[in-house]
Amino acid sequence: MQMKTTSVAAVCASVNLNIHKAKTKVLKYNTENSNPITPDGETLKDVESFIYLRSIIDKQGGSDADVKARIGKAKAAFLQMNNIWNSKQLSTNIKVRIFNTNVKTVSSTVQS
Repeated sequence: MQMKTTSVAAVCASVNLNIHKAKTKVLKYNTENSNPITPDGETLKDVESFIYLRSIIDKQGGSDADVKARIGKAKAAFLQMNNIWNSKQLSTNIKVRIFNTNVKTVSSTVQS
């Protein structure tokens, strides 16, 4: 991993690009190697998980944390609209449309 990172840093430098070391994180997946990654002598921060394209990536490689987070967000969105769900003035059809646009989109796996 160190060799690949050094190689990427060298190619970046050759075209006047820099790796922002404060923003760059390392997630080691399925490895015994605990050596730090140090491009240009500066150690990159090791993390347990991070968010990439609205999905949680973690060391286990599964989607459990991501699914739990999406369910939690959908539950929060649902509970915020409690007055809508209890309203006698809105039809069931309108409530379903509100649910589809405000709750289902939060937990959706396809996000733009």
